[in-house]
Amino acid sequence: MSNELIWVLFALINFVLFLVMYKVFGKMGIFFWIVMATILANIQVIKLIPLFGLEASLGNIMYGTIFLGTDVLNELYGKKDAKKAVLLGFIVMLATLAIMQISLLFTPLEYDVAQPALETLFGWSPYVVLGSLSAFIVSQTFDVYIFQWIKKKLPDDKWLFIRNNGSTIVSQFIDTLIFVPIAFVLSGYCGWDVAIGIFISTYLIKLLVAILDTPFIYLIKRVKPIEIK
Repeated sequence: MSNELIWVLFALINFVLFLVMYKVFGKMGIFFWIVMATILANIQVIKLIPLFGLEASLGNIMYGTIFLGTDVLNELYGKKDAKKAVLLGFIVMLATLAIMQISLLFTPLEYDVAQPALETLFGWSPYVVLGSLSAFIVSQTFDVYIFQWIKKKLPDDKWLFIRNNGSTIVSQFIDTLIFVPIAFVLSGYCGWDVAIGIFISTYLIKLLVAILDTPFIYLIKRVKPIEIK
């Protein structure tokens, strides 16, 4: 099975699971998903794959669902809850970073096999961490405000796809614009010529994720969460 087919199936599975979380737990399900996606996206991002003729990281789908989550909260519950979700995701990133960095300081037993794997997964360079944290808080905050601005201009449900895609297209551009130079250029990993290529490929993949999630935000507006008693 090709990477492209697996990727599309993987994206659909992510969106379906997101829908299930909302159906079962309502607003809290979205908050939980954002926490989970924040952690998993930062783990998946270290796996690089060839995709549609481009070099891409695996974390783009999971990261894209965070934008879907804040857009759903913004649409259904308002800007206040969307901003809470952004802050929650940022704090989770900081907490995960702190906890795992301290975990790596423990001296393992000589026959331990987990330490090298944990160092690969969580031994991020300072520039990657700085780029990830900066890009997240800035882009997600922009997403919340841009979504609300578009909603005030185009409040009807028929324009929901513009609110969703418009805010995500702009905020994902900002996210990529912040992350790539910090993580790849300032760190010395590569020069601007290579970084521009990484920027373009990363942003194009993120745009594709945004397009794929559009039907699901319409579905969510029609779903009534289960009332668990």
